[in-house]
Amino acid sequence: MQIAENRVVTLNYTLKDNEGNIIDSADDGSFAYLHGAANIIPGLEHALQGKSAGEELSVTIEPEQGYGERNENMTQVVPRKMFETDDEIKIGMQFHAESPDGQPMTVTVIGVNDDEVTIDGNHPLAGTVLNFDLQILDIREATAEEQEHGHVHGAGGHQH
Repeated sequence: MQIAENRVVTLNYTLKDNEGNIIDSADDGSFAYLHGAANIIPGLEHALQGKSAGEELSVTIEPEQGYGERNENMTQVVPRKMFETDDEIKIGMQFHAESPDGQPMTVTVIGVNDDEVTIDGNHPLAGTVLNFDLQILDIREATAEEQEHGHVHGAGGHQH
């Protein structure tokens, strides 16, 4: 069976940046996604299309097919009082916010001083070339419920 729309794919992967630093990995067969449902980045989904269980491949994904290019307009300085927390605000912390068009988003703290906090609304991997080493473990037809919900259910997938 080949990877195609509405099939559940289970794989192992190691993700590295261009310097060889490991960004993320799953090597225990626990990563499963529904192909064609935008559950993974576009470039990776495209690279996996038509592949078969047992295949191993290395794929390089440019930012525009991954998490996008960095947009410096998504970095801003805001008053510290906007953060509804008594905890110390530190660089690297993430908070939920609302985009100018009312959509939920996550922002990362990239600077802090006494009165202001600098936040970045870019995905942490925006602008990064992504290098995947992949091992395709299993491919199966998605259930009707998985197709309706747009994600995997069961072992390695989403539980309700």
